[in-house]
Amino acid sequence: MENPAKKNNDGDQFFKVLTPKEIVCELDKYIIGQDQAKRSVAIALRNRWRRQQVPKELRDEIAPKNIIMIGPTGVGKTEIARRLARLANSPFIKVEATKFTEVGYVGRDVESMVRELTELAVNMAKKAEEEKVQSKAWELAEDRLLDLLLPRKKEDQRGEEAEEKGKTLEVVKAERAEAPSTREKLRRMLKDGKLDERYVELEVTNSNVPMVEIFSSAGLEEMEFNIKEVFGNIFPGKKKKRRVKIPEAMEILMQEESQKLIDMDKVIGQAIRMTEQNGIIFLDELDKVAGAESRHGPDVSREGVQRDLLPIVEGSTVMTKYGMVKTDHILFIAAGAFNVSKPSDLLPELQGRFPIRVELDSLSMEDFVRILTEPKNALITQYRALLATEGVELLFEEEAVREIAAMASKVNERTENIGARRLHTVMEKLLDQISFDAPNMGSQSVTITKKYVAEKLEDILEDENLSRYIL
Repeated sequence: MENPAKKNNDGDQFFKVLTPKEIVCELDKYIIGQDQAKRSVAIALRNRWRRQQVPKELRDEIAPKNIIMIGPTGVGKTEIARRLARLANSPFIKVEATKFTEVGYVGRDVESMVRELTELAVNMAKKAEEEKVQSKAWELAEDRLLDLLLPRKKEDQRGEEAEEKGKTLEVVKAERAEAPSTREKLRRMLKDGKLDERYVELEVTNSNVPMVEIFSSAGLEEMEFNIKEVFGNIFPGKKKKRRVKIPEAMEILMQEESQKLIDMDKVIGQAIRMTEQNGIIFLDELDKVAGAESRHGPDVSREGVQRDLLPIVEGSTVMTKYGMVKTDHILFIAAGAFNVSKPSDLLPELQGRFPIRVELDSLSMEDFVRILTEPKNALITQYRALLATEGVELLFEEEAVREIAAMASKVNERTENIGARRLHTVMEKLLDQISFDAPNMGSQSVTITKKYVAEKLEDILEDENLSRYIL
């Protein structure tokens, strides 16, 4: 039975001090093209590290350089922001600006995105702490499991209690001399996995809280958590016995011991610092709240959203259930197509808080070919891995890949241009039959040719109305 604490967990700190050039190289592994956008976010991320190096009195004066990415859907705006957050090991959330409405209308409160970011940071910090105490938790859980397998005598327990108090009972120590041999033998069997099929009876806490659904106006999302805490105190967790196998028992006990070893006050403090200094909020569909000059109808609400967003982006303090969180140094990356409105339609105060503007390019057929084959998570790589689980080896001819890219490009021109997302719909339609038959095909190779692609998709392309629904 392997101790998970011994597993290698390197790389967590590696990406925090990458140079802009190295950040762009990492992004290139997953995103095709969009060099200018990659450069901008790489500089913004590096500036965070630079800010930490300047004298303390100047550090708080340096505001983050927020970014607006302008471009049609499916060209990589969200993916750039998401990959950037992974590189920096930062708390990251994506929110749509259209989910927020002016106070008084039905909708979510803009401060909720900061609360969600803080919640995410707490989970990240807690997980990091769990990894630190994993080794100790493993040892404690192992001892508890050995106590279940080989209950100690009352004299042994009294002897241990006496030792903890600084006393010595020579008689008890003499009686315990023989016990370790059996216990250590059992410990070795446990580590070697020889006891994995045995069952033990555990007493676990069942902390089910009554389900309460709240329909509240904006700004009251936190009420749900408070009510859960109240009910948790009124209805304390009930103990119940479970009969489980040794590996599962080890996991349960290790989880319990980890919770005891973690200092939640320290975790929350660290999470708030992570949110304030490293948090990234990706604000999508900003163009949808950039209304024209009209002052009636839905445009009133649009401007209200901008006015509500302004203090958060400028820097304010938000109350969360973990404490106060300042938004002064959270990095905001906004995005939108801006095909109807333009960035200058935003409130002047909000425009000033997004000093960096980056225009992303539309994707060509050649870009589609590269997207299908080059990235680490390329679509063709994904489908080959999925079908390999059924024993089917999927091969793509070069001409077939170009044909798929050409067809996706044609559909984007004829119907709505959804960028690289079109490749997903085309690939699903193309491999529909093979995916269905794969469990009954046995171990064999299937080659996708240009002719096969044309046969599967030609009819749909010819009928424009049908292609609107299927692709």
